Amino acid sequence: MSRPALSILDLAVVGRGSSPADALAASTRLAQEAERLGYHRLWVAEHHSMPGIASSAPAVLIAHLAAATTHLRLGSGGVMLPNHSPLVVAEQFGMLEALHPGRIDLGLGRAPGTDQVTAAALRRTTRLGDGNEFPELLGELLGYFNGTIPDDHPFHRIRATPGLGDQPAVWLLGSSDYSARLAGRLGLPFSFAHHFAAGGTDAAVAAYRDAFQPSDVLAEPYLMLGTSVLCAPTDEEARYLAGPSRLAIVRLRQGAPDVYPTPEEAAAHDFSPAEQAAVDGFARGHVVGSPDTVREGLDALVARTGADELMVTTMAHGVDDRLRSVRMVAEAMGVTPVAA
Repeated sequence: MSRPALSILDLAVVGRGSSPADALAASTRLAQEAERLGYHRLWVAEHHSMPGIASSAPAVLIAHLAAATTHLRLGSGGVMLPNHSPLVVAEQFGMLEALHPGRIDLGLGRAPGTDQVTAAALRRTTRLGDGNEFPELLGELLGYFNGTIPDDHPFHRIRATPGLGDQPAVWLLGSSDYSARLAGRLGLPFSFAHHFAAGGTDAAVAAYRDAFQPSDVLAEPYLMLGTSVLCAPTDEEARYLAGPSRLAIVRLRQGAPDVYPTPEEAAAHDFSPAEQAAVDGFARGHVVGSPDTVREGLDALVARTGADELMVTTMAHGVDDRLRSVRMVAEAMGVTPVAA
């Protein structure tokens, strides 16, 4: 069967016994290996006040990764637009596009990517919106890139430099059908967070395709699914290495996020029935196992959804385990390495 493009989402995991600096160095290694292996793109996520995730400033990390690679597409998965001034985002990503033309993606989300208190600190206000302001913010942002801010808008005289004329590829991200429908109406590519919202995948995919209207960007819908994948030589080893992701989500749901636990720490944890239920819901769409198991799982997902691209996120404690996993997934899915 014809397989979709394969890409990577990196959260710059800070494992027990390591530091944010170590995590960012690991992200650099991952980007360079992804480029060598033939992955299509690599995105970094925006999270705040999470000890186990170091990707709090996507634009800064993207700039570093772009300088450490030559042709790999790089982007945000995503920038949480309500956290930021659209002008600042336009200037940051306009600069990235000007520095690395044709290599930059701007994936945009409407969730805070953190808890409400941290969101208030980011936005300098306790009056947090419900996400319904997202289309207005998006329109302003796109206007800075393409010069379409209306004359009656209070910011119509502002010029984003860089920004105007240096527009990266814009994507909408979502974990429900809200952004799916908006992406469809605007004719933009859409990335769904199957890795943590698998229960809503089919509805969001259908909403995106139903709402799609051709645009200057796309003639047809383009769907990417974020997918949690951990590959190891055997199913048993892969499940063991995936244990920390289960414990990490329990701690996050309990309001006690921590650095990313070790497999030994996760194996020793006695999950309560409530914790196990939370884990089962979170891991519903995860693909964990040997190369054959992973290939079968990803092929089944593509057959069900018709995804044009899969964005693999690999949550493992050790960087060597993450690198081994992305190598094995690339081989299992027939990705062609780039010639040296």
